[in-house]
Amino acid sequence: MKLIVAIAHERDKHRLADTLNQNGITFTKLGSTGGFLRQGNVTLLVGVEDHQVERVLEIISDCCGTCERYVNVPPESMPPLTMGAIPPQPVTTEAGGAVAFVLNIERFERF
Repeated sequence: MKLIVAIAHERDKHRLADTLNQNGITFTKLGSTGGFLRQGNVTLLVGVEDHQVERVLEIISDCCGTCERYVNVPPESMPPLTMGAIPPQPVTTEAGGAVAFVLNIERFERF
């Protein structure tokens, strides 16, 4: 048995949950916050048999896409501007997607 801990962007949480449910895969959903861009995330705990792992990872990959976002550099990370200096322009970064960890489960009990 395996435990998949998947962290996905909040915009993908409904599609991901619906697709897992449609495939008969049960999970526990936890709200979480990402460290990068302080965006909302969802963390899913999915317990599956070994032969189901690849299918669950495929569903996660299909449901959780990335996109480009423009972000401003936080002022505390910039050197002080001198008179007449041009402030930095927003930079693009990749946001969204998902991260999944697959862990071995030694024992499982349902009460």
